[in-house]
Amino acid sequence: MAYYADQIQRRTALITGHLLHERSHSSSLEASPCLQFTPPEVSEGSFSFDNLELRRLLDGHHVEERDWLLNLMAGCNYFCPREIGGKVFVGADYNQSMKQQREVTMKRISFLLSNGVFEGWLTRKGVEAELKKLAFLECLGIFDHSLSIKLGVHFFLWGGAIQFFGTKRHHDKWLRDTECYAVKGCFAMSELGHGSNVRGIETVTTYDSNTGEFVINTPCESAQKYWIGGAANHATHTIVFSQLHINGTNQGVHAFIAQIRDAEGNICPNIRIADCGHKIGLNGVDNGRIWFDNVRIPRENILNSVADVTPDGQYVTAIKDPDQRFAAFLAPLTSGRVTIAVNAIYQSKIGLVTAIRYALTRRAFSVIPNEPEVLLLDYPSHQRRLLPLLAKTLAMSFAGNVLKKIYVNRSPAAIKTIHVISSAFKATFTWHNMRTLQECREACGGQGLKTENRVGHLKAEHDVQSTFEGDNHVLMQQVSKVLLGDYMAAQKTKKPYKGLGLEHLNEPSPVIPSVLTSSVLRSSQFEVGLFCLRERDLLGRFAAEVSQYMSQGYHKENAFMLTYQLAEDLARAFTERTILQYILDVETSMPGGPLKNVLGLLRTMYAVVTIEEDASFLQYGYLSSANSITIRKELMKLCSELRPHSLALVSSFGIPDAYLSPIAFDWIVANSWASVQP
Repeated sequence: MAYYADQIQRRTALITGHLLHERSHSSSLEASPCLQFTPPEVSEGSFSFDNLELRRLLDGHHVEERDWLLNLMAGCNYFCPREIGGKVFVGADYNQSMKQQREVTMKRISFLLSNGVFEGWLTRKGVEAELKKLAFLECLGIFDHSLSIKLGVHFFLWGGAIQFFGTKRHHDKWLRDTECYAVKGCFAMSELGHGSNVRGIETVTTYDSNTGEFVINTPCESAQKYWIGGAANHATHTIVFSQLHINGTNQGVHAFIAQIRDAEGNICPNIRIADCGHKIGLNGVDNGRIWFDNVRIPRENILNSVADVTPDGQYVTAIKDPDQRFAAFLAPLTSGRVTIAVNAIYQSKIGLVTAIRYALTRRAFSVIPNEPEVLLLDYPSHQRRLLPLLAKTLAMSFAGNVLKKIYVNRSPAAIKTIHVISSAFKATFTWHNMRTLQECREACGGQGLKTENRVGHLKAEHDVQSTFEGDNHVLMQQVSKVLLGDYMAAQKTKKPYKGLGLEHLNEPSPVIPSVLTSSVLRSSQFEVGLFCLRERDLLGRFAAEVSQYMSQGYHKENAFMLTYQLAEDLARAFTERTILQYILDVETSMPGGPLKNVLGLLRTMYAVVTIEEDASFLQYGYLSSANSITIRKELMKLCSELRPHSLALVSSFGIPDAYLSPIAFDWIVANSWASVQP
C-alpha cells in the first residue's frame, strides 16, 4: 500500500507543479507547441557500418535484378499505387471483393509475363536460373502473398512436378506452354480427408488396357481434392495425385496430368469443380475443390520418372521398395517449403522496418517534467519487444540463403538434408513470422490496425503458412524422426556421424561454465557448445524414451507419438543450433570492422534470446536458475547496444519505400486534414 500511496503523492505533486507553473507565467491558456516529425535518418545520425554491404549479404544474390522487378511493379497501375502524405505506396487492395482480388491477380501476372519476368523459369537450367527465379518470387511476395502463391502453384508445383516427376516427353509437351501461360496449371494433392498424410489419399486411378487410358475417380466425398490453388477459376490442367491400382494391386501414390477446363474456360466433362470460398487471407488465389467421375486420360499422362505402366498394363519401376519409392516420389516437393520459409522472413522484415521506423519517430510520455516525450524505441521495454525479433530475423535470413544454396545445388545424396532443413526452417520461420508481425502490429499501437499500414493485414495473409506444404508440427516431428534414425544407425554401426551438422556428436560433450559472465555469454564457443549440448542430450533422451516404450511392446510409431514432447524439443534444438551456425559462418567470413562487430552482436542476441525463451535449458539442467537471471540481464544490455544500429539494420533489408506504409515515414502529414481533401 505504501508503494501506491507514494505514486499518488508523486503524481499529485507533478500535477500541482504544472498548474502552479501555468499560473505563474500567464493568466490565460497558451498553446503548447505541436509535435514535429523528424525523419529517423536525421535524428539517428550516420550509420556505423555499410548497410548496402549487409543488404547484399542478406539478399544473397541478384540484388540488381530484385531492384529492377520492384521498380517495375511500383510503376504499374495494376499494383495499386496511391499517394499518402506526399509519398507513393503500392500494395494489394484487400478491401476489394474476392472476385476482384482474383481478377487483378491475373492482370498482374499478365503484365509481368509481357515484361519477360518469367522468361526461363521452366526452360532454363542451372543454378543461376534457379536463383534468379527464387529472387523474383521473393520480390513478388513483398508486394502480395496471393500473387506469389498463384505463381508458386503454377511454376513450382504444376511446373515443378512436370520437371521432376516427368520425363522428356512431358518436358517437351508442357514446359514451354506453361512458361508462357498457354497452359494454366494447378496441383491437386490435398483432399478433404487427407492433407499432410499424402500416403493416405483416397482418389483412385486404374488402367484400361483396351483403350490405353487411365481412369481417375473420386470414390467418396472425403476424396474430393481440396484447397487446390487455381482450380476454382483459372486453371486449365492439374497434376492429380492418386492411388494407382493395377490388376487389383495398389501400387501407391502416383501423379497424373489431367485437363479440367478447355481453352475458353469451360469445365471439362466428368469434372466437377466448386469454390472453397472466402478465406481470412489469400483471397487473390482461387482455391477450389475437384471431383473426378471416370475421367479418362492418355497413358502418356502418368508422370513416369519413378514408375510407369506399359501399354498392356504392366507396372514397372526400378525402385521395388514401396517406402523408398514413395520417398523418391515426394522428394522434389521441397521447393514449396524452401520458398515459404524464405518468403516468411521477408514479411517479418516488412513488419520490423515499419515498427522500428515508427518507434524512432513516435514519442510517448515525459520521464522528467517539462522535458520532451521519450521515443518509443528508447524505452527498454520497447527495445525488448522488437530488437530480439530483429536479431532473429537477420539470423534466419542468413540461414534461408544457405537453404536455397543447398536446394539449387541438390543431388540425390542431398535429398535427406534438403528435406530435414527445409522442414525445420519452414516451420520455424513461419512461426517466427506470425509472432513478429503480431508484435509489430501491437508496437504500432492504433496505427497498426489501419490496413494502409500493412502489418495487420500481412499477418492475416500469411497465417496459412503454418499449414500448407506440411503442418508445422508434423514437419518438426519428421525432423526428429530423421535425427532418431541417424542416432540409432550410428549406435548400431559404431560409425561417426556425418551430415546435418551432427558431427559435433563425434566429439566429447561440451562443458558449460557454472558461472556465466557477459564475456562468456558473448563467446561464440560457449554459445555453440551450449546449443550442441542441448541437442546432444535431447537426442539421447528421445532415443532412450522411444526404446523404452518399444521394449514394453509398443510399435515404433506409437512409441514415437508418446514421446512427442521430446520430439518437438529436439527438432527445435536442431533448428536453432543450425541457424546459429549459419549466422556464425557469415560473421566468421567477414574481415574485421564495424559490420563484423554488429554481426557478432546480432549472433549473441540471437543466442541469448533463444536460451531465455526455451525452458529446456533449465528443465534439463543445462543452466542453473542463477544463470537464467544473468542471461535476462545480459539480454537487456544487448538490446541497449543494438538500439543505435536499429535504423541501419532495417535499412539493410533493401525494401523500397513504396512497399512500406505511411507510419514508416511522416505519419503526421499522412494523417493531416490536407491528406483527406480531394
